[in-house]
Amino acid sequence: MGESGTEAVSEALSDAVTEVTAAAGAWRRAGLAGATVGVIAAGAAAGVAVERLTVGRGMRRKARLALDSAGPYGALRGMPGTATADDGTELYYEIDDPAEADGEGAAPPVTVVFSHGYCLGQDSWHFQRAALRGAVRAVYWDQRSHGRSGRGRAQGSGTPVSIDQLGRDLRAVIDAAAPEGPLVLVGHSMGGMTVMALADQDPGLIRERVVAVALVGTSSGRLGEVDYGLPAAGIAVVRRALPGMLKALGSQVTLVERGRRATADLFAGIVKRYSFASKDVDPAVARFAERLIEATPIDVVAEFYPAFGEHDKAAALERFTAVPTLVLAGEQDLITPSAHSEVIAGLLPDAELVLLPDAGHLVMLEHPETVTARLAGLLARAGALPAGVNVGGYGSTAQPGTR
Repeated sequence: MGESGTEAVSEALSDAVTEVTAAAGAWRRAGLAGATVGVIAAGAAAGVAVERLTVGRGMRRKARLALDSAGPYGALRGMPGTATADDGTELYYEIDDPAEADGEGAAPPVTVVFSHGYCLGQDSWHFQRAALRGAVRAVYWDQRSHGRSGRGRAQGSGTPVSIDQLGRDLRAVIDAAAPEGPLVLVGHSMGGMTVMALADQDPGLIRERVVAVALVGTSSGRLGEVDYGLPAAGIAVVRRALPGMLKALGSQVTLVERGRRATADLFAGIVKRYSFASKDVDPAVARFAERLIEATPIDVVAEFYPAFGEHDKAAALERFTAVPTLVLAGEQDLITPSAHSEVIAGLLPDAELVLLPDAGHLVMLEHPETVTARLAGLLARAGALPAGVNVGGYGSTAQPGTR
């Protein structure tokens, strides 16, 4: 690279770091641990800098608007319904029915229930939904305080969110949307933990009705040991300051949401770093993930975060020993590292373990064809997918010309 090119990179990187520093300073003025924000944000600064070499701020803003208006992701809808959790929270779900329903008097079909992850929503299963649509009966739901579901009633009165509460929420959705017939439970990240909590609480349901389970990019516990790809000194700061920082952020929603908008480029860089590992992810898919995450209010982010440090459902995995189980993760997942999936598979020796080498945390968006194919194989083994049904052909997320 010539001297002028080196200077351009240096200038762009300096601008990105300046934005990181400014953002941290703003949060620090709000009484927060700005240093912690800086440690997390620094990992995205270099990528943002390179993008700024060729794309101006105005053009990037227009590109985001164009991707939002043109992208088809998250547009699939089904028959809506609402379940009521044990604390009164309204939980929104949608049902996709098979194209050819069984006749009157036939046994209830297998229902596949999809549970999404932290700061996401039911639309994070977009590609799998597109592939399975019309082939199986499926239920997609939004966890409490996410998507179209109501804010947690108990959280409004000061009760912390727990993974156990999410397990009870899942049971409420099943009771409302699939009160009878066989079940396949599919969970990504926090959704997988939700499935484990349900198994812990209701082993009879697992034994009597669940015919298959898919645990995608998730963990059975010890999440407090995850380093998020940060250096030792950085993660020490994060672990010490992040809980208090998030609590304070959650108390200043307006200020923080304004800060999110002001640092949109930086936020996009962070989302991309912690969501994907591939270099050729379609920008529209990356933007879709960004939209899902930015739709989660900061006070919801703060309410849920402590639950992960307390999550420990390794013992509950025993409930799945007699159930066909798929354990799938990206090898470069920085949120729930693939080692956690290996632990799960070690406790379920008959489970199918699939680790994708060029994949991060949002593996079902990053490599949808592979995830869908593995899921379809599980559904076929469980009798949930009719023989001969082809669910391929959906979901290449590579940029045009790269595959």
